[in-house]
Amino acid sequence: MTRWPLPEPMRAALAAAAQAEAAGEVPIGAVIVKDGVVIAAAHNAPRGDCDPTAHAEVMAIRAAARLLGQERLTGCELWVTLEPCAMCAGAIVHARLERVYYAASDPKGGAVEHGARVFDAPGCLHRPEVYSGMGESEAAELLKGFFRERR
Repeated sequence: MTRWPLPEPMRAALAAAAQAEAAGEVPIGAVIVKDGVVIAAAHNAPRGDCDPTAHAEVMAIRAAARLLGQERLTGCELWVTLEPCAMCAGAIVHARLERVYYAASDPKGGAVEHGARVFDAPGCLHRPEVYSGMGESEAAELLKGFFRERR
């Protein structure tokens, strides 16, 4: 089987996830892309920031919104290493992100293809395009390694 190189945004999200792991956080990374350029990168930081909302996606959305000077990230994409949870999916909706790319599925906590399926809810205000699986094995290995060391 031929293995294609990962797109740069997913490589950047995986690098951010590795930074999270080095900081003792669950290794999840996210980047926001506008016009083909990464404009924000972040990783999970709830422990370090003492903030339960400091998920990689939320942190990247906050950074991109500050950079652009607006709360709507129209025309932007989110690249993240794990399927977003319900909180992050809600933030994606409110930010009006155009597309979401995520690497690994999360049957327990995910809310895009699993659980709440936030984007499919009848009252969802915005539905981004969703693509999954790029970088799945790399993201899954980071997560498995992190939790294996803690057990």
